[in-house]
Amino acid sequence: MRSVRLWIPAMVLVVAGTALAGRQLLPATGNGNRTITVGTTDAVTSLDPAGAYDAGSWALFGNVFQSLLTIEPGGAKPVPDAAESCAFTGTGLRTYRCTLRDDLTFASGRTMTAADVKFSFDRVKRIDDAVGPASLLSGLADVDASGRTVTFRLSSPDATFPFKLATGAGSIVDSTRYPRRSLRTGFGADGTGPYVLKTYAPGAKAVLEPNPRYKGAVDDLGRPVVLRYYANSEALQAAWRAKDLDVVARQLPPAALAALSPSDPAQRVTEADSAETRNLVLDVREGSPLHDRRVRQALASLVDRERLVDRTYRGTTDALYGLIPAGITGHSTSFFDTYPNPDPEKARALLAEAGVSPPVRFTYGFAEGRGAAGEEAAELEWQLETGGLFEVTTRGYEWTEFQKKYAEGGLDAWAVGWVADYPDADTFGASLVGTGNSMKNGYSDKNVDRLIEETRRDADRSRTADAFRRLQTQVARDVPLIPLWQRKDYVISSEDVGGGQYLSDGTGVFRLWRLSWL
Repeated sequence: MRSVRLWIPAMVLVVAGTALAGRQLLPATGNGNRTITVGTTDAVTSLDPAGAYDAGSWALFGNVFQSLLTIEPGGAKPVPDAAESCAFTGTGLRTYRCTLRDDLTFASGRTMTAADVKFSFDRVKRIDDAVGPASLLSGLADVDASGRTVTFRLSSPDATFPFKLATGAGSIVDSTRYPRRSLRTGFGADGTGPYVLKTYAPGAKAVLEPNPRYKGAVDDLGRPVVLRYYANSEALQAAWRAKDLDVVARQLPPAALAALSPSDPAQRVTEADSAETRNLVLDVREGSPLHDRRVRQALASLVDRERLVDRTYRGTTDALYGLIPAGITGHSTSFFDTYPNPDPEKARALLAEAGVSPPVRFTYGFAEGRGAAGEEAAELEWQLETGGLFEVTTRGYEWTEFQKKYAEGGLDAWAVGWVADYPDADTFGASLVGTGNSMKNGYSDKNVDRLIEETRRDADRSRTADAFRRLQTQVARDVPLIPLWQRKDYVISSEDVGGGQYLSDGTGVFRLWRLSWL
């Protein structure tokens, strides 16, 4: 998912059937219906699950919609939410069957059916929006609904499919309220999640109220929440200082984060390692100035990550030398192994080998207002122009425009963050470098695809590490992207708000219902 937050230990997972544990929804107690206000710079691309594949949109989806499965705080595998039970059937990891709960109703009062589940998955694939999550469901061949049973048939074995059901791509919508072949317009959302979206103002706020009809994995109705969206980190910091917010998540300026003190009695600070990464994605298509692999290798030979994280991010991120971040099974340092230090002479030799005369001119795009993206672009422009080998034109865009710009081939390079869809290395493989990947950079390699398929055949995820390391060696050779850094995660709340440590924990779920007044 474009920009878990908490560090996830190396995954040792055997995917098996999951069954629903009995839960009774409990009302929140204390402080009545007092609203908690949360601030973020994450933007919402769309209120329609078929039209968004980014952290800001999915943070909202995870509270308003339900998926068949979800991932609990610190969890290593999905558990039932809208489903009563789910499991692979037969052998071969190609058929996955779920039994729907029989007590789910949309906010309108209409009962959810298995047909709504089928409708939701079918429309994501049918609409195939340029910035939507259809690529995450590329291995889904068809869906069948019969009674309370939903059967998913996969085109190839995929042990990670249960994880995908637990993401924003698996959000179940009301089939009577959403168009079959196009995105829904307007500012409404009809789901069965723990919250109801009461009002939404694009770029400003989302007003959420606990959903009394909710039945699922969450056993405590949360407090009313207002999500406030800010155009940049400086505006978010100003709102926090003015005490307009009770909780801040993603993302204060690096200098403000570096200055945080856990001993400050006026606030609660949660700092943790994270599996969120950032990459410089390169357009490899014919006609791009970066089409030749040796030109991309020359770029990789010039990047100084340590300088970037020190000067731009003030130590609030860690240098990343592989596609898969530290803490996830399969992590490697393939880019350090191949390009250990900035080496302008090596870069010059690679350009000469490619028959390219410097400077190579290319465009570099980034989303404005998201962390230190502008400062990062300026630093990387300086690094890449060292020695006169490249001439970089940087430009910032509004988030939605940025996504469409690179998806349509309007940029040669673009920096984009990646928040894990689920706690498995697969989310950093197929989504970023597989054929038809969500980065839309034209990269396709048969060996990479083969390795991705190889890892998906093994339900014991601990046995996939070697294949993922071989995949990263190939990526370091081909350079369809350049890993930059791995984020540390920060959640700051006022002294009278608890639950900030559970808001996000590395599973891609934004748990607003865990916030409470103390």
